[in-house]
Amino acid sequence: MKTIAMTAAAAMIAGAAQAEIVGEYHSYDIDGVTFEGYVATNTDLETPRGTVLIVHDWDGMTDYEERRADMLAAQGYTAFAIDVYGADTDPQGFEEYRALSGAMYADRDTFRARLLGAIAEVPNITGGTENIVMMGYCFGGAAALEAARAGADIDGFVSFHGGLGLPEGQDYSNVQAPVMLFHGSADPVSGMDELAALLTNLNEAGVTHGAQVFGGALHSFTVFGSDDYDLTADQGSWEGLRAFLSEQL
Repeated sequence: MKTIAMTAAAAMIAGAAQAEIVGEYHSYDIDGVTFEGYVATNTDLETPRGTVLIVHDWDGMTDYEERRADMLAAQGYTAFAIDVYGADTDPQGFEEYRALSGAMYADRDTFRARLLGAIAEVPNITGGTENIVMMGYCFGGAAALEAARAGADIDGFVSFHGGLGLPEGQDYSNVQAPVMLFHGSADPVSGMDELAALLTNLNEAGVTHGAQVFGGALHSFTVFGSDDYDLTADQGSWEGLRAFLSEQL
């Protein structure tokens, strides 16, 4: 277990009370495969405001997801950064990232089983609650939408600059909770045409949804230190997430 004091890393968290944020790694099994996630909690709270699952990007579980989990814990949530590749994987470089994420896209049944299995694990994590939202960045955003289409019975789904395309044979008819999208207008991976198509699909399926588009923002606008990082879009989307979580949890 590691204890993480509040630092300037979470400076954008306006109004967060001083607290001790405790992070611990959590191992769990799905269909005979072991996964390792990361759970962040706020020790100053008797009762968390809810549980937020964070799905990693295509490079697997990294300190980025842990940092976001700590930031959410500072807001009073239990944050569970989940693993969909497996504890034995440690992807290094573009080709391995593409192979692992591509395997999930190619086998949607396994992809869904791992997402739904992580949701089912929430009662077993420190501070786990019945009210849950799933969110993710890039690949993780696509994963949150996959869980939504799979009918995950939770309280909301959030995509940050995620893949927005609709896989063949799928639709949004089984979505159980609101969907929120944060996207850049200059995203070269999922462009405005895909965003428009997704919003149309959500409308036609009667799914409560929202979208916040950041003008000129590129694909990875929330990834600290990346060429695409956009401070305004990052802060704006984080505030949008906080509002969505307040409504849903």
